[in-house]
Amino acid sequence: MDLQMPEMNGLDAIIAIRGQFPDAKIIVLTTYKGDVQILRALKAGAQGYLLKNTFHKELIGTIRAVHAGRKALSPEASYEIAEHATDDALTPAEINVLRLIAAGNANKQIADQLSITEETVKSRVKCILSKLGANDRTHAAMIGLKRGIIEL
Repeated sequence: MDLQMPEMNGLDAIIAIRGQFPDAKIIVLTTYKGDVQILRALKAGAQGYLLKNTFHKELIGTIRAVHAGRKALSPEASYEIAEHATDDALTPAEINVLRLIAAGNANKQIADQLSITEETVKSRVKCILSKLGANDRTHAAMIGLKRGIIEL
């Protein structure tokens, strides 16, 4: 899903392919290993998710599994999902704040852009830090990017 496509991203491509060909079997081969990114791909209709460092044997096994109607994930992808399976998910409002934090905005700028109070922003930042186990705003943005919660 890191392939640069002129008209759509990888998730949009999965959705478009599955919309046109509902029985298509899709395996994502990517460098992105964030748990949220993996789950998005699976929800969009991918049956397999492999990282580009996958060994030949694992690739063949995944192709066979998906062809047989099963879902298959690389061990790294499975680990990422398992690692965060019990985490509290960020709300859409918290994700909006995190996206603006990652873009370098201060609380006042975030409040202005989202038409909310600065106190509401501070409250959401506190929740974001807690849910992500982040030390500060920068750490939260890095976690959000790594896990695929947000993109730049």
